[in-house]
Amino acid sequence: MESNYEKMKNNMSKEFLRYDQESMIQKFSLEYDEQFLYITFVERKYRIDRMNGKVTWSNDSFQTENAADYNEAMTIYDVLCYSKADCHLKNEWVNIGSFSTIQGGTLQRGNDFFHGSGRYFDGKSDILKAACEKLNGRITTRGDVAYELDLFPFMPVVLRFWDSDDEFPASLQILLDKNTLDYMHYETLMFAITHLLNRVKEEMQE
Repeated sequence: MESNYEKMKNNMSKEFLRYDQESMIQKFSLEYDEQFLYITFVERKYRIDRMNGKVTWSNDSFQTENAADYNEAMTIYDVLCYSKADCHLKNEWVNIGSFSTIQGGTLQRGNDFFHGSGRYFDGKSDILKAACEKLNGRITTRGDVAYELDLFPFMPVVLRFWDSDDEFPASLQILLDKNTLDYMHYETLMFAITHLLNRVKEEMQE
């Protein structure tokens, strides 16, 4: 039986077809051919079928492919379809929690979303650093681990992590460009950051 998530993802694949694909190509400098649009999302190659809107990903130049999950597909659809026509980076970092004060929602600092990942990373700083390096992260300041990563080639994000000590629990901080909500809805940030953290964890496990 098809889950509600699969239904929403499939509905959005049809919705995608209503939008101007040439505008997407120009806005984000996408690779494309007659059948697919291509986009890189956290250092993994995805393609969107131009005939049915389905999103798949591959680690081997699409000799084999996998269906994008809900978080992956919905983030890609949101950025390609709903980003503002004049979206551009402000080049000013803000804590992801600052968007919550404007929008309300579940990405405030200190909630279970960040505590869970903080606990997962605790005591694994060296492995976390190696994972960020494998994702082509660029070392930045503050934190026991601090890297600038590419959510998309046109959208960087900063991950900062502090291991626990005798006084404080492990702490995770995510910084985004101030204009991030010009690219996606606030609700989509949860999907995007969940995918980012899952990709980091995948690389740690490998």
